[in-house]
Amino acid sequence: MLRVSKFTDYAVVVLSRLEAEGGVQTAPGLASGTGIAEPTVAKVLKMLAQSGLVEGLRGARGGYRLLRPLSSLPLSDVIVAIDGPIALTACVDGGFGLCEAENTCPVRGRWDPVNAAIRGALSAIMVSEIAAPGGPRVPMPASRVVETPVPALLAE
Repeated sequence: MLRVSKFTDYAVVVLSRLEAEGGVQTAPGLASGTGIAEPTVAKVLKMLAQSGLVEGLRGARGGYRLLRPLSSLPLSDVIVAIDGPIALTACVDGGFGLCEAENTCPVRGRWDPVNAAIRGALSAIMVSEIAAPGGPRVPMPASRVVETPVPALLAE
């Protein structure tokens, strides 16, 4: 099963709260507003700041703020910030030395198109589309749907 980490899910919640509140927010304030434990919020904010998605401000009026609106922040950027590069297997995108069977593997490199399709789909979804607080879920426009052809062997 392909699944993002809990931290990525928490990051979307924290980002959503940051945008809803506007301005600079503290980790304790975000923890209180989201129901996520403060140490977890602090860790998520640190990862988001290291990736340039939020900015940490020091001082008496310090805290964190968004660097761009969620409507222009692809979900893929959040996933990469929290979980690292999007890859289904270790051997995609020219990775070497991560698999003991890489020299004899019959499917080496064939995961690349699948990986690219997933990255493309996640890049096409803005965080605002899934982070709308309390609002109805907006269906994804047909132009955003990624159709993946089923290989003939699987179709039989």
